[in-house]
Amino acid sequence: MTMTSAPAQSPVPADLSDAPRLTSGRLPTWAPWALLATSAAISGLFFAVVSFSDGSEFSVAGWVIVAALSYLVLITIISALVEGARKGRDRLVTGVVTSAFALAMVPLVSVAWTVVVNGVAGISADFFTMSMRNVVGEGGGALHAIVGTLLITLAAAVISIPIGIFTAIYLVEYGAGKRLANGITFLVDVMTGIPSIVAGLFAYALFALFFGPGIRMGIMGSIALAVLMIPVVVRSSEEMLRLVPNELREASYALGVPKWLTIAKVVLPTSIAGITTGVMLSISRVIGETAPLLLTAGVTTSMNYNLFEGRMMTLPVFAYSQYMNQGIPAQAYIDRAWAAALVLIVIVMLLNLIARLVAKVFSPKMGR
Repeated sequence: MTMTSAPAQSPVPADLSDAPRLTSGRLPTWAPWALLATSAAISGLFFAVVSFSDGSEFSVAGWVIVAALSYLVLITIISALVEGARKGRDRLVTGVVTSAFALAMVPLVSVAWTVVVNGVAGISADFFTMSMRNVVGEGGGALHAIVGTLLITLAAAVISIPIGIFTAIYLVEYGAGKRLANGITFLVDVMTGIPSIVAGLFAYALFALFFGPGIRMGIMGSIALAVLMIPVVVRSSEEMLRLVPNELREASYALGVPKWLTIAKVVLPTSIAGITTGVMLSISRVIGETAPLLLTAGVTTSMNYNLFEGRMMTLPVFAYSQYMNQGIPAQAYIDRAWAAALVLIVIVMLLNLIARLVAKVFSPKMGR
């Protein structure tokens, strides 16, 4: 008896139209920009009509806010209809993040632009080569303030950077889990929020105990700034040291290298870029302080290169005194104040560029 089998049937192709797809339609690259331009145009027209009917000024802030909100609504709805709900939510979050970034950049750009525009008027050769000694009205410069700022900040850095880095090394490498380390961490966190005027009062009270009331010296300002710098250096250095992998330490210990040499040759070079950035952040935080330097370094119109004798002018105090004690003509004092602010910003920018260069040169090379 022979058995016959039915012929093999070819598989029926599945209907691909019913299968779920990972991607759906996609908006063209120009669509978000077109929606943004449309939102800006419609909201601008609306505010123009309102301002024309009321006789008021055109509200730029209101126009920007309404245009941004309209764009977020449009891009979310259209993207959800064309690309799917998931992509629509993604574009909504992207728009919110971008709007937040733009909002954060507004005051930064505004301050920078205002300082540059107003500060250029006071920049001249005399501003960088002369002091304000025996100068009334026009003329004079801020050489004594520039020198004072650099000397006081340098002395504060010399005091605070070693203390801050060594404290961070103790907290990470030696004091883990100890009560002393926990107490130091708590005090550092408290010092981070100390108002700058309190640091100035501390430095003034400390020197007044030895030299009597009314004492003013540049080194007093350095002590006050160092009190503000130390917690920033400690916290930033501590975080950078914690990021160093323990495998590097263990490999060094396995080769018989002592702990102090491991820290000096392995841990610190690995984290030098982050430590340098933290140090520059601390310097940028204190270089523009005015209140503690008014109490400690005082005000003067003459050059002073000695941190341990006499009053010393700094750029923040110079800008404050020029703006608050205007003479005749008043515009000359205002121009000098804005020029001092511009020079201070340039100094901070140069210090940050130097810090990036140092971090790039001394950071460990990862190439093979």
